[in-house]
Amino acid sequence: MRLSQVKALLPTLEKLGFQLENGAVVPEHFHVTEVGMVTKHFIDCGGVIRTEKTVSFQLWTADDFEHRLKPARLLNIIRLSEEKLGLEDAEVEVEYQAQTIGKYGLAFDGTHFLLQNKTTACLAEDACGLPPGKTKKNVAELSANNACTPGSGCC
Repeated sequence: MRLSQVKALLPTLEKLGFQLENGAVVPEHFHVTEVGMVTKHFIDCGGVIRTEKTVSFQLWTADDFEHRLKPARLLNIIRLSEEKLGLEDAEVEVEYQAQTIGKYGLAFDGTHFLLQNKTTACLAEDACGLPPGKTKKNVAELSANNACTPGSGCC
């Protein structure tokens, strides 16, 4: 989800909630302790130099159980960050503490912002020596004359 999408949703919400993919809800007394622009400048395993930019929200919970962040307040924090930091309309990544700091993508289900698990991937599969994946074939599509034989790639 891009920052512009978050900003468009906030004025429509009565309360602000975040939920993990496993259904666990971020406690209502969370704080957004940081809003920032993160630039990652790196080289992949194929030798290609890359740059990624994300808007980062950091969620944190404390012992002040009466704290409630309102959607309008988060929108004001975002606007201030845009003004002072020059935030771009990039994908939002959320940092949230579990066993360690986790980084999540962001979506919305109509009620909660969803913290989506992120995965790693090789960005240069064609250049770093990974073997190509095998083509999967549906067994139902194989006929008697097109049976699975050694070397055919079907098994």
